[in-house]
Amino acid sequence: MTVTIEHKNFHSPGMAWDIAGDLYLPSDFDSSGSYPAIVSVHPIGSCKEQTSGNIYGQALSESGYVVLAFDASHQGQSGGEPRLVEDPTRRVEDIRVAVDHLVTLPFVDDERIGVLGVCGGGGYSISATMTDRRIKAVTSITGVNFGRLSRESFSGYDPIGAMETMGRQRSAEARGEQTRIDNLLPESVDTAKANGINDIDVLEATDYYKTPRGQQPGGATSAAFSRRTAAMGWDAFSHAEQLLTQPLLVVIGDKPGGFGAYRDGQEIYGRAASPDKELLVLPGVSHYELYDQPEPTAQAIAKAVEFFGKHL
Repeated sequence: MTVTIEHKNFHSPGMAWDIAGDLYLPSDFDSSGSYPAIVSVHPIGSCKEQTSGNIYGQALSESGYVVLAFDASHQGQSGGEPRLVEDPTRRVEDIRVAVDHLVTLPFVDDERIGVLGVCGGGGYSISATMTDRRIKAVTSITGVNFGRLSRESFSGYDPIGAMETMGRQRSAEARGEQTRIDNLLPESVDTAKANGINDIDVLEATDYYKTPRGQQPGGATSAAFSRRTAAMGWDAFSHAEQLLTQPLLVVIGDKPGGFGAYRDGQEIYGRAASPDKELLVLPGVSHYELYDQPEPTAQAIAKAVEFFGKHL
C-alpha cells in the first residue's frame, strides 16, 4: 500500500523551538475524513527515520491510521539547545506536544488517539499516557525504563559517583569548557568484541546504529554527558498502579540483554492498573530484532494493529 509522508514542524504555544515530524497518511486518505491517530516515539539516541517511523509508523499507516513520528527535542532535526540531551521529562512533554498537534488536524478524531513507543520510547509513552488522558491506548515495543537503566548499568551501578562526575563537568562547561559528548556505543561490533563486550543488546545496537542496516544522520547514539543527571531521579513506571488505567499492550522478546526490556516489560505489565492489558512475549527474539527484523516486527505490528483496532 502507498503511504504518503508529510514532513512538518510543530510546537506548542510558548515553546521556544519546533519539533520536526513525519506525518504518515493512509493510502486511501481523504482530508474530509475522520481518522484514528497514533504518536510513534523513537528509542534513546535514535530519530524519526528509524524504527518508530520507517517500521511501525509505516505499517500502522498502511493499516489505516494517521501516524506522527517525530524527533525528540534537542535531537535529530528538532530544535532545542543544548544538543544531544536525553531528558525523560522533556521526552514525555514532547509526546504531549505531538498530541497537541494532532488535535489541531481536522481529519484526526481526537477521541481516538494512541501512542506507540520503541525501547526508551516505550517507557516514555507509558509515562505520558498516565498523565495525558487524551491518549486512549498505549503500546510499548521492547520498552525500557530509561531512569532504571541510567541508575544501573549506564552509571556503572554507581549513580551517586556518576552524578558527582557529571556535576563537575557541568560546572566546567558553565565556565566555558567545551561540552563533553559521549558516544553511547562502540564504533563497530568487531571493536566491541575486541574489548571484551559480549552483551547481546550492545552488540545488536551497534550492528543496527553503526551500519547501513539502521544508520541515519539523525540517529546520533551520542549524549551530552553533563546533562545525563536528568534521568537519574526519573522512573517511567512511577504511579502506574494508580494512574495507568488506559488499555496497555506490552511486546517483548524472551532473549534478555543488558538494557533490560524483558524485565521492564514484565514489571509494567504486572504493575499497571489497566483493566485491559496484554503482554506478548515473542520466543527466541531479542531487543533489536524488534526494531526491524521482518518476522518479529510483523508479529508485533499484527498485535498492535489488533490492539489499537479494539481500543481506538
